[in-house]
Amino acid sequence: MRTRIVAVLELLLLFPAALFMTALVVRELQPLQTEPAHSAQQLVMWYAARMWTLWVLLLALPLAALVTGGAKVLREWNRGIAPLHAARGLLAAIRARSAMIFVAAETLTAAGILVIVVLHMMAN
Repeated sequence: MRTRIVAVLELLLLFPAALFMTALVVRELQPLQTEPAHSAQQLVMWYAARMWTLWVLLLALPLAALVTGGAKVLREWNRGIAPLHAARGLLAAIRARSAMIFVAAETLTAAGILVIVVLHMMAN
């Protein structure tokens, strides 16, 4: 049950940054006059107009998700519930450990978002 709570918490922490990254991609796919690209541009401009969004929504929340998820993955790994031990029944292990796999995927997503944001900040 705690793993599911961590998974939901990470999902909530990553949502603002994932929304921003998705808006960046959507606005590049179509001309800005069309509707999905126009709304995406408005969202990007909202983030850009407020300095706190960079620090809180694009750095602090993904960093919190990375730390929380990393701690959970390491704790489970140290308890002996490593993916290597579950290799015999891969499908059963995936079903039984789906929340933990979700936490690991969200943790990797948080790391990716942080890398993108930090590289962008270093480039400017």
